Amino acid sequence: MVRTPIRRTAVFSAALALAAATAALVTAPAQASTSAGASAAGFHKYVALGDSYTAVGDLLKPADGPLGCFRSTVNFPHDLAASLHVADFVDASCGGAVTADMTGPQSVIGGTNPAQFDALTPDTDLVTVGIGGNDIGFGDIVTTCGELSLDVFGNPCRQHFTVGGTDQLAARIDALAPTIDAVIAGIHQRAPHATVVVVGYLPVLPAAWGCWPSMPVALGDVPWLHGIEQKLNDMLAERAAADGALSVNPNGVTGRDACQLPWTRWVEPVIPAQPAAPVHPNPAGQNAVAAMIKSRLGL
Repeated sequence: MVRTPIRRTAVFSAALALAAATAALVTAPAQASTSAGASAAGFHKYVALGDSYTAVGDLLKPADGPLGCFRSTVNFPHDLAASLHVADFVDASCGGAVTADMTGPQSVIGGTNPAQFDALTPDTDLVTVGIGGNDIGFGDIVTTCGELSLDVFGNPCRQHFTVGGTDQLAARIDALAPTIDAVIAGIHQRAPHATVVVVGYLPVLPAAWGCWPSMPVALGDVPWLHGIEQKLNDMLAERAAADGALSVNPNGVTGRDACQLPWTRWVEPVIPAQPAAPVHPNPAGQNAVAAMIKSRLGL
């Protein structure tokens, strides 16, 4: 979800370095549009919109597009498109995207990602959108909480973001809701016949305790930050329901966060065990999200 390069965090910089190093060694065929025969589900054109939680999967398997989008052929849009056998598939997602990048171009390392809504057409019949994390400052939250985490048994990050008695992160989520409404409305306007699925964020942290220093978050901050992510997911699901869209809310997922063992987790910690971005879904997590979306579609 991290915004780059303008608001690059130390965590995502590691992913940038890994991606830059492997880009010269790995060349992938163009993957933004795929033909695979008729869809068993009846979908003809699928467009994926979103930030790095949508775009990033296996950094060693890049899709086409600007390097700084970190778009992978192993992400949930590609997994879903293959599973549904859609005839026309466009992955417009990009690491660092915010809601403004739906309607305006996004400058990233290696070029510019066009406005993501440009991929929508009147014949688009399936759209997934995963956005909002960067709008509430995901990168800044990761950096701030990490810097304060030497107070291992305290809750310094919560104190920082609730100084004065107002939970700033909760307020940011509440303030974002009308913007999410506008994003969904913009999709409906450009793709009036599409089934729209708003996709939430896989849990980064467990409900309690955490795993400092693998995830540099003070143990007292873990339940609060877990709750903030749940609040964001709930808001996205609520706005989807109000705006004529479906939603996938991963709040019920347990035992798959970044503190779990490498072969169990769906989100990687600060130092990944797989070629995935730090604090982002790994290929297993992306595949799980694709399965959740397919189930939500009733397939």
